[in-house]
Amino acid sequence: MCNLYHLSPKGDIAQHFRCASPAAYVEGTVGPYQRGAFVRPQGDGLLCELGQWGLIAPGSRSARPTSRAILTNNARLETVAERRTYAQAWARGQRCLIPAAWYQEPNWETGKNIWWRLRRADGRPWALAGLYSHWTDPATGEIVPNYTLLTRNCDGHPLLGRLHKPDPNLPPDAQDKRAVAHLEPADWEAWLLGSEAEARALVRPSPAEVFDLADARRTDALLQARAIPSPPPQQGTLI
Repeated sequence: MCNLYHLSPKGDIAQHFRCASPAAYVEGTVGPYQRGAFVRPQGDGLLCELGQWGLIAPGSRSARPTSRAILTNNARLETVAERRTYAQAWARGQRCLIPAAWYQEPNWETGKNIWWRLRRADGRPWALAGLYSHWTDPATGEIVPNYTLLTRNCDGHPLLGRLHKPDPNLPPDAQDKRAVAHLEPADWEAWLLGSEAEARALVRPSPAEVFDLADARRTDALLQARAIPSPPPQQGTLI
């Protein structure tokens, strides 16, 4: 899952997504239920829209759940068609792209959390797979755009499988580590406009070589330093 990411700069929206960003678009980090941006189909092109990062369930009385423990900024691919919050948007094919310069995930291999900022090795922005909707506030009539990220299991992935705190009650091959899905430009049309089967097939982890591995290498260096014992102090020579 992902609970923090950094919006792509305005220039990336025009250059890589080929659409204009809203006047109120401000680059910065986005957390759950904060305002971010998503790119969706409009006519023959794409539209970049600002909205709440956290999908709002149909018929909801408020824009976010009353319990702070409930987060709707990530949706599991395995249950997206059944969960009330996401099922309608999924059935209607309301799929979108979330532009991100990087997103953050925790690594616990050293015994404490080290945040990794996951970027692309080629410097391009991520286009993360998402769902969107437009919710009408029953109290004010305001239309609130909102969106969520799709996640899927990534156990066994050489990079993404290293992230998130392991569950000591589960075996190593059944941790159900989660990852967001990265969509390459060649797949955007199929994701945004294709069938449900085509869309499902695209929600998959990218190969490790797509990622900038700087944070992984820093963690590897820490692990290697721990594994190699320090040499004993040199003894002086008595004459």
